[in-house]
Amino acid sequence: MTKRAWWLVGLNILIPGSAQLLAGSRRLGRFGVGATFVLWAVVAVAILVWFVWPTALLTVVTFSASLWILAAALVFYAALWVVLTLDTLRLVRLVRTTPSARGWIAGLATISLVLFSGGAGYAAFLASTAGGFVSDVFVVAPPKEPVDGRYNFMLLGVDSGPDREGLRPDSITVVSVDATTGAATMIGIPRNLENVPFPEDSPLYAKYPNGYGADDGCEVDVCYINSVYTEVTLTSPEMYPNATAEGSDPGIEAVRDAVEGVTGLTIQYYALIEMQGFIDLVDALGGVDVTVETAVPIHTDDTFTEVAEWIGPGVVHLDGYHALWYARSRHDTTDYDRMQRQHQLQQAIIEQFSPANVLSKFQAVAAAGARLVETDIPQSALGYFVDLAGKTRELPIAQLELTPVNDVDPEYPDYPYIHQLVADATAPIEVEETPAG
Repeated sequence: MTKRAWWLVGLNILIPGSAQLLAGSRRLGRFGVGATFVLWAVVAVAILVWFVWPTALLTVVTFSASLWILAAALVFYAALWVVLTLDTLRLVRLVRTTPSARGWIAGLATISLVLFSGGAGYAAFLASTAGGFVSDVFVVAPPKEPVDGRYNFMLLGVDSGPDREGLRPDSITVVSVDATTGAATMIGIPRNLENVPFPEDSPLYAKYPNGYGADDGCEVDVCYINSVYTEVTLTSPEMYPNATAEGSDPGIEAVRDAVEGVTGLTIQYYALIEMQGFIDLVDALGGVDVTVETAVPIHTDDTFTEVAEWIGPGVVHLDGYHALWYARSRHDTTDYDRMQRQHQLQQAIIEQFSPANVLSKFQAVAAAGARLVETDIPQSALGYFVDLAGKTRELPIAQLELTPVNDVDPEYPDYPYIHQLVADATAPIEVEETPAG
């Protein structure tokens, strides 16, 4: 009976349901073995697809509906393994085994129950969390095609508060990614850029044919690029009647037009990041490491004169609170310095998004992301972009700042020159092939 007990427990681990086929309910055994073989077949197909066409597998598992189905399937298998394991222990008849073996047999069955059912239950929890995150953040829409072989994402870091009317994008960055290689260029656009041109098909072109505020001013106090959002949102949202239905809003679409006019690029997607929510994401990732060249102060008042503490210099590990201050501190600094620090943090966060790090903190990262990000990236494109992001992480990210460091004067910008800078920065890199032999 002891040898029989070991065999039954071992078979329950190797092929759940087989113990019932041999010594219990054949109906339950056939169901358990059939479910096991189905699971093995699905896993085998998934592994094959991962090696042959990983984007297809990623696309399937990044739809919210697919994730909820996966979660339900995992709950089913977790419950099935509980039933089969407990039934196997019944079939074992521990009281008829040798006393010295009873604890070991029961312990092995319990460990297998915890590993299989507990693991499936936890995976179901992750899948359901991911499903909620995907449905909350990403839209249901067909994917867009690359333009000139590139995808261009507009990242808006918006500043809000009780003393401000509406949102104001104080950080504007374009991430241009090669659709094949994943090579990325981050283009920083200063918030105080003036005379911003609009594409001819933009509703704002008719109002500002010579650039934003170039002729008779604009509808807000200053005519900078970051004022475009506020003006359209507050005074003329009817210019973009389809924005909300397409997962955006009039202010964002106006800024998209402005950014396209500045860079000469087609912006397929945007992501809006609320700066206060930025703290949650950094904390969820466990903080970020940055190299601080010059110490940056944290202020105690709204006049930015009294200093509570300093960040750096040197290699510093920042939590969310200190990361936000590092990005936004104004004491004895310029907007261009802030842009540089913001891009440094963006790159540090990208490096922190390793699969192991995100998985270990998945619930917190997903919750922070849902509070933080608003975007028009469709669920149908997530699999492709996850695969592309993996390639991007393996390559250095190029930087282009449209600031005086590159001979760009935000007050009197030369837009044909800016277009050439952007074209040069996003030109594909040709790799010379070494002749054989």
